[in-house]
Amino acid sequence: MAVFLVQHGKSLPEEVDPQRHLSPEGVREVERMAAWAQRHGLHVGRIVHSGKERARQTAELFASVLNLADGIEQRSGLGPLDDPRPVAAWLEQEEGIMLVGHLPFLSRLAALLVAGTPEPPVVSFTYGGIVCLERRSEGSGWLLGWAVTPLLVE
Repeated sequence: MAVFLVQHGKSLPEEVDPQRHLSPEGVREVERMAAWAQRHGLHVGRIVHSGKERARQTAELFASVLNLADGIEQRSGLGPLDDPRPVAAWLEQEEGIMLVGHLPFLSRLAALLVAGTPEPPVVSFTYGGIVCLERRSEGSGWLLGWAVTPLLVE
């Protein structure tokens, strides 16, 4: 049982685009990561994103490649400064889900799940990268399964 944490792709600066859409480079990197995920048989039942434009676009690109047209949803509580504890509790009932969000939220969530406290970080996130956390077999806590960044994917 796994959860996949994805930091949104690179976005345009706020002064250029107040909505912060993905940059052309961000789109390319996310498409490359999604294709890698599909080639390696990543099983995702649904993708949940924060609702911010850059996270929504990232989620849609992953969903398109992973054939999850109806498997995308927006959820509150995934914003950059949100408390990760409610999401950590909710994830105890989930499996095969991808969360697309922002820093420092994703970093704090990963630390909380793996180490039991949101600080200090336990993994480094990159734009468009995927961090896989796996639930321990005995059902208590999570382990870092793997992490892949756009720099590692052709």
